[in-house]
Amino acid sequence: MPVDPRAPELVTDDFVAMMNASRMCVLVHDAATKNILWANPAACELLEFTLNEIRPLKANHMSSSAQQYDRIIGRDWLQDAVDKGASRIEWHYRSKSGRVIPTDALAVRVELAQGPAVMVQFRDIEREQRVERELRLTTSYVDALAHYTSTLALMLDATGMIRFATDTALSAIGAPVNEQADEPMRPLTAFARLRLDGREASWQDVLTRATPVTSVQLEVCHPHGERVWLEGSLERLREEDSDALLMILHDVSDRVQDHVRRTRELHRENHLARYNAMGDMAMAIAHELGQPLAAAANFLAGVRHRADRLEQREWLTHGITGAVDQIDRASAIVSSVRAFVGHLEQVEQVADLNDIVEECRYFVRLRAAPLGVEVQVRLCPEPVLVRCERVLTGQVVLNLAFNAVDEMAQSPSAAKSIVIATSADGTFTVDDRGRGLPRDPFAESFTSKEHGSGIGLALSYRIITRQHGTIWAAKRDGGGSRFGFTLPLAQPERPIGE
Repeated sequence: MPVDPRAPELVTDDFVAMMNASRMCVLVHDAATKNILWANPAACELLEFTLNEIRPLKANHMSSSAQQYDRIIGRDWLQDAVDKGASRIEWHYRSKSGRVIPTDALAVRVELAQGPAVMVQFRDIEREQRVERELRLTTSYVDALAHYTSTLALMLDATGMIRFATDTALSAIGAPVNEQADEPMRPLTAFARLRLDGREASWQDVLTRATPVTSVQLEVCHPHGERVWLEGSLERLREEDSDALLMILHDVSDRVQDHVRRTRELHRENHLARYNAMGDMAMAIAHELGQPLAAAANFLAGVRHRADRLEQREWLTHGITGAVDQIDRASAIVSSVRAFVGHLEQVEQVADLNDIVEECRYFVRLRAAPLGVEVQVRLCPEPVLVRCERVLTGQVVLNLAFNAVDEMAQSPSAAKSIVIATSADGTFTVDDRGRGLPRDPFAESFTSKEHGSGIGLALSYRIITRQHGTIWAAKRDGGGSRFGFTLPLAQPERPIGE
């Protein structure tokens, strides 16, 4: 007769057949005595006992000898199932050969024809525990790799989003370390510029080159202006359901900075070679021009003497006198250049810096007037006696002032003016309200102006520093730039007897 009206096709023997075929291990205990009444083939196979061998066994015969698997604990677990209907536990059985088998065991009260019993269903979880231990170990390895290694490693998806990164990599690219989570972070390009073969590239360019590996460079600009250069490889990792990429990097900032320094030094060496060549040329020019200038001055002197007998001699005399003054100044400049490039001994000449500026005032205003630039001169009320080469220092004054005039001429401001000033400590300054300084001009060998020899500031630097002075450039708080230099003050002579 059927045993379950809901399944009339199944009879009692069918349920026995299914229990015997099940791979879930089953033990049936008497609810009162806890004696084993029956075990299915799966349980007998796992425990390595036959049914006849297993029936008289007690918990201590087939359980681990560890204290937590004591017979009393086992009986209490089974009794808990009798009282409550079910009870679950991790129980370590011991096979006939002595192998300890960790299991997930569920005890359920069942009503049999002869009375209540406890059916224990259990399965071997040794492999699951091993996998779990390996997973925990792997997780700890990954955690150590993420937080403690010095390796710069990032995992990215095909869109360039950062999926995982070591703390050192996040620090190198300037990303917050504590933002890393299961969800993707921002794209790599939000933190760094990508480069291929030294040229800036997009993420798509880099992705296309990863077939499956390509070299890549990153330029990172930190908020305080510091630049970090990273270099390494990007490798495409083919997965069935994703397209992940691994980027391994190392910091090459020192190497890049060394290259920049070497390039700058090479430019400086080229500049010095050019400067030395110009020194040789200056010597030659000074030698060749000295006599023609002197002859021209003599001729003009003769013409001026004879002009006294001509009509309108005042106008002619004025013009000739101006020409003579300019020739005399040119002669002085040539002589000073010859002395300057010919030797390096300490300058002994003493001059009033105010007088030098006054001599240059006319030429500065001559340059500024056609450009609509006002020239304001604010001299120290007392003489500023400095130790310098007078004529060459005047050339530096003119060079700095001319640069300021040219800068203001390009300014869109309606009020265009420069301020020239001296101070008692031997300082000369020129202020303008132009575009300001994008970089330190004295850190470069040549100017960026479209016209000129390209050595104006470099030559000014050389003149001032060889006279034991300092020259500088700075941004002004109100906009524009300030160029200036300071020369050593001349020590006052002591009276005899002091």
